[in-house]
Amino acid sequence: MATINANYDKLQSSYLFSEIAKRTKAFMEENPGVQILRLGIGNTTEALTATVIEGLIKGVKKLADTKTYTGYGDEQGDIRLRKELVTFYKKRGIFLDTQEIFVSDGAKSDSANISSIFGTESIVAVADPVYPVYLDSNVISGKKVVYMECSEDEGFIPNPPKGKVDLIFICSPNNPTGAVATKRKLRVFVEYALKNKAVIVFDAAYSEYISDKSLPKSIYEIKGAKGCAIEINSFSKWAGFTGVRLGWTVVPIELIVEGTERGKVNSLWNRRQATMFNGASNIVQEGGLAVLSAKGRKECNKLINYYMNNAKIIKKGLGKLGLKVFGGENAPYIWLKTPREVSSWDFFDKLLEEAYVVGTPGSGFGRAGEGYFRLSAFGHKEDIERAVKSIQNNLKL
Repeated sequence: MATINANYDKLQSSYLFSEIAKRTKAFMEENPGVQILRLGIGNTTEALTATVIEGLIKGVKKLADTKTYTGYGDEQGDIRLRKELVTFYKKRGIFLDTQEIFVSDGAKSDSANISSIFGTESIVAVADPVYPVYLDSNVISGKKVVYMECSEDEGFIPNPPKGKVDLIFICSPNNPTGAVATKRKLRVFVEYALKNKAVIVFDAAYSEYISDKSLPKSIYEIKGAKGCAIEINSFSKWAGFTGVRLGWTVVPIELIVEGTERGKVNSLWNRRQATMFNGASNIVQEGGLAVLSAKGRKECNKLINYYMNNAKIIKKGLGKLGLKVFGGENAPYIWLKTPREVSSWDFFDKLLEEAYVVGTPGSGFGRAGEGYFRLSAFGHKEDIERAVKSIQNNLKL
């Protein structure tokens, strides 16, 4: 007799963004004609750049000609793209081999799937608050989860677990708080992982938004990290690939876990991908190559600057209201403390009903997110300005 995976019943009753959509829809039905201003989900809004479009078109045209047509490719990704990613890291003083890079359809799926190559009895540490996929995927797989609180006093960057864990998920710049871990803080995590034979899963999807040169964009900027860390990254947020889907994961050959030899973890992830993934789209990978070109990087940096200017508008506008605001300097998210200790979901309703603005309740990212609220800088500048003005004029504080 077939049975269900009962671990799904341990998840929150509704996925965070589904609940936001549900409440927003109900409000719109009750208030027809009202224009909703969305500062919620971190979905990019600006068009792909000219160079990227050229790359995608090139990919389409190659499939239209028998001489250049390609079917299944290497599950690890187009070797040309992996070589460009090696160069991408080399410019930061990080030396990788193409065998250590796995191209995927985005960071989210890899973040959810990576722990499958580790023991089912693994203890997993996740930040709180944190992007839901790290928590939910490990709950579904039946692993024990412990939390690393991201407190305001610590700048919303967690400290390593007090006890021994096996897997540690870190996102920097952090989603939802917009905080970025310093080299000193990451060094503490690397030292912990090496001492406890743990593995760090480092999500660097927002790393290109870091403008402060003293802050690390990769875990591999920390000495010893190749021996204990996997890095996941994506083209989604800095090249506008949220609807195109392309990312990559780095699994160093020298990463060793208890009871394995050098290269085993790398080979396991390769085996997992070869079994359950047929590789990223050939067309999309041409777009990725375009992103990594000198012209593509320049154009995508303009996109980053556009969104970060939006972040400045939001942060400055909310600051004028006397709200306590964080983030928005090296990441496209604003993390604010709700006024008068209003709960996160009550503030969601208040912001929607009074200012017609949709944001994201901090409690949806974990218990430590209660009393906080996330606003996204992804959006058209005019809409961002309109939303901030509406909050300034209509929100009753």
